[in-house]
Order: sequence, then structure tokens, then C-alpha cells
Amino acid sequence: MQRKLGFLFLLIFTFSASFSQSKIEKSETSLKKQKNNASTSTKRSHNLNNDNDSFGEMLVIETFGRLAINIIAYTAYGILVEMPFERDSPSSSAILTKHPYLNSNKGNYSYEWNDYSAVGRTTISSRYVFENTQLNGNHVNVDIRFYNRLALELDYLQLWENNPNFGYQTLAIYTALIKYHRIRTKQFDGWWGLGASYVDGNVDDFGFSLGLGAELFLGKPISIEANYNQTFINNNAINKFTALMNYYNRPFKLSGGYQSLKIGDQIFSTPTIGLSVSF
Repeated sequence: MQRKLGFLFLLIFTFSASFSQSKIEKSETSLKKQKNNASTSTKRSHNLNNDNDSFGEMLVIETFGRLAINIIAYTAYGILVEMPFERDSPSSSAILTKHPYLNSNKGNYSYEWNDYSAVGRTTISSRYVFENTQLNGNHVNVDIRFYNRLALELDYLQLWENNPNFGYQTLAIYTALIKYHRIRTKQFDGWWGLGASYVDGNVDDFGFSLGLGAELFLGKPISIEANYNQTFINNNAINKFTALMNYYNRPFKLSGGYQSLKIGDQIFSTPTIGLSVSF
């Protein structure tokens, strides 16, 4: 009888311990766990015997190797930067506007320089995110655009969780991206970017980040926008996906939509609403 009671208490303790963390704590633990359990790679030495390689074989390998590298580099440049046939299109020399829908149905770009054009533009936005009454946060973003095609994005995401069972927990993620606006038309703007993120709190580590985004201008004053960001940290990942509908009123933008966060093995599904200003 005593053995059965002891086993029952052990089972209850184990079950309760598995749920003794808040959602933010679980996400931090999953990121740290991958760091601590990272497997070490082993190296094996190989003896290469090149005695049978002829000069002709080496020449063929070198020639085709260089050709393959050139083809890959040319294709990558065309996909990421610009195709040769695009150089004569109006979008190749598209000019940044002071802000969307300033004078017409044009979005972020126009094809001629005028009083509504801009050399650079800064947009500051703040969006409130919330999953439930216990978990919410704020998303602050600064987007600095210059030279029509380039931008620097600084992003700060702060989450708060106040759970009566686990106490008060916080998690902050800082991200910096250098962005290239690949598609630049009057109605559509598409970009990609590379950078780094820092996860504060118990994780306290950096990771490599990449991002993709696009905005479609449906007609004054509405647009729809989607952004995706992924950070690789400690053999795990942080994924952020945001879908927004925007309402423009001169330099201001009111946004509402949905944001999905996957931090380690924890998923946060949050509605979001916010305000932006451009200058």
C-alpha cells in the first residue's frame, strides 16, 4: 500500500513539474536547451590520391566548375537584385514618395520626380499585440529608407505574461535588418533583408536573421501588407509572421491584423493593432 501511495505521489509531482513554467519561460527554455544540448561534430581525415588524375580531367573540372559558379552568381543576382531586361523598365528607376497616397493612388513609389518625391523616409510604428488577458506585448519598429532601394529596419518586440500560477515574466527580442526593396512599382513594394537578432532575458544570445515582406496598394487609402522574419539561434528558430490591413491618412497609418510568433517550441497567436507616422 505504501509503495502504491509513493508511486502515486511521484507521478503527481512529475506531472505538475512539467507544467510549472509559463509560456514565456517555456519558449526561453527551448531556445537555451538547444544550446546546451548541441551536438559536437567529429572530423574524419581522408587521404586523397590524385596520382591518377590527368591534366585533361583537371582542366575539365576547373572549366565546368567556374561555369557553374558564374551561372549561379548571375542567376542569384538577377533574382535578388535585378534582371537585365528590367533595367529599361520604369520600376528600375522608381522614386520613393514622401508617403503613400499623398497625391494620388501611388504607393511607396512613383516613376517621376516631383514635389511628392523623397530622397529618404523614416517610418516609426507601434503595434499592440495580445493573446489573452494574461499575455500581451508591444511591437516598435523604425524603418529608415534611403537611395530608393535600401532601408535599415530596427525592430523591438516586448512580451509580458502575468500568470497567477507562475508569476510575472517578460521576453524581449531586438532585430536589425538591412533591406533591399526588390520590386518597386506604384501599386506593389516587395523586399528582402538580412541582419541579426538579440534575445534578452534568460536566453541572452544573438542569432542570424532574414526577412521578407510585401505591400499591395489596393487604392486610396487602403493597402494590405505581409512580413515574415526568421532568426536562427542555438540550433532553433524564432519565426514572426504578420498580416496587416492598413489605412493611410497623410503621414499616418492605422494598422490592424494578425501576428504569429513561434519562439522555440512555443506558438503565440496574437491579434494586433497599431499606428505609424512617416516623415
